[in-house]
Amino acid sequence: MSSKPVQTATPPDLARLAQIMARLRDPVDGCPWDLAQSFATIVPYTIEEAYEVAQAVAEADMPGLCDELGDLLLQVVFHARMAEEAGHFALPDVVAAICDKMERRHPHIFGDGTASSDIRTQKHVWETIKAAERAAKPRGGALDGVAAALPALMRAEKLQSRASRTGFDWPDADGPRDKIVEEIAEFASAASHVERVDEGGDLLFAVVNWLRHHQVDPEVALRQANAKFERRFAAMEAKAGDGFAALDLAAKDALWDAAKADERQ
Repeated sequence: MSSKPVQTATPPDLARLAQIMARLRDPVDGCPWDLAQSFATIVPYTIEEAYEVAQAVAEADMPGLCDELGDLLLQVVFHARMAEEAGHFALPDVVAAICDKMERRHPHIFGDGTASSDIRTQKHVWETIKAAERAAKPRGGALDGVAAALPALMRAEKLQSRASRTGFDWPDADGPRDKIVEEIAEFASAASHVERVDEGGDLLFAVVNWLRHHQVDPEVALRQANAKFERRFAAMEAKAGDGFAALDLAAKDALWDAAKADERQ
């Protein structure tokens, strides 16, 4: 966002939501819970709502997606209202800033640039523009702006991608694959829990790097693996009934194999 926000008109429906939030935050007649909130206390809800949007998308639940997008939009309005109260910026500034950013990062649509039908080429243009924006700021390091609050797998991939654009990267997937083997050995030889935590992090970081070289999003991959495990485990429980917990490991493994076989049919 620029240092001098540009005020723009707020669409009627969005203005209604902004008015509702202003009413909730009214220092005299507002809602006590809403009044007690701060940027820090609202952030967990913002993150939670973003994940609920992702869940609705994963389930192809369009009515649910509409509802969750509204919840996420409320978070934007909530933060903007608190910022306005503190004299930092207001909701129209947020809207103006993202409009300016989208036009700036799409010169092939809104400027004199030439469009490309190649998505990878266009993504490179996008990242080049973002890099120039970062370089223009007081701190222009290649890794600046990768939010610390991102999920760890997602942040690892973004850090590695940023570093790669400076030339700090393996030329192919063999490097990170060999690094995984190296990190497994170092984890196995760790002499304390502290060392295992450290080496475990290095191992996960190497796995993310290997997946990145294969154009696999680690966050998406692990989310899908979680859903698959949950689905198969529920199938195991359904097959075994109330006696599932009492089964030995061999019996549970057999149920797992059966659940996998059912999915392939």
